[in-house]
Amino acid sequence: MPLAPLPVLHQESDGHALHAPVLVLNASYEPINVCAARRAIVLVLKGVAMTEEENGHFLHAARFALRLPSVIRLLEYRRIPHQTRALSRTNILLRDRNTCQYCGVVLNSGELTLDHVQPRSRGGLSTWENLVACCHNCNRRKGNHLLNELTEMKLLREPRPFSLHTSRHIMRMIGHSDPKWRRYLYYES
Repeated sequence: MPLAPLPVLHQESDGHALHAPVLVLNASYEPINVCAARRAIVLVLKGVAMTEEENGHFLHAARFALRLPSVIRLLEYRRIPHQTRALSRTNILLRDRNTCQYCGVVLNSGELTLDHVQPRSRGGLSTWENLVACCHNCNRRKGNHLLNELTEMKLLREPRPFSLHTSRHIMRMIGHSDPKWRRYLYYES
């Protein structure tokens, strides 16, 4: 049996369309996640979800063309347990919006470090409440000190764990680039 040809993106797409963010809704239309378009297509083709909004790009195969989704909805309601996110560099940077929590500069993820507010050498743990995004200059300046030892350095905001509110806020931020998400995220511009 010959293998089916791999689908390719429509010539007019930017080549990154399969990595575009897609809003995932529960069957009740409640926003529950953001995934890549590639994953959203798999869910639609498996019959687990349906496309609610499209992003304007196409995926072409030998016998069909598929519009890439911008918003998908699960066909069966999924009970979502208390939402927690894994403690990771990516999630800390997402929570802190790629902003140094000491000086407020916004940088891309490769230009940021993670700082232990209470240094590990002084008993600080790697927890949501003790890790913040930090630029290299502030990280060097803070070094092994506690904040109460440095009068010129203060946190912009208290670090907290990811919550359902935090996840929805991130969905809203990502959704600013796609106006089709607005009707599902319940916010005004």
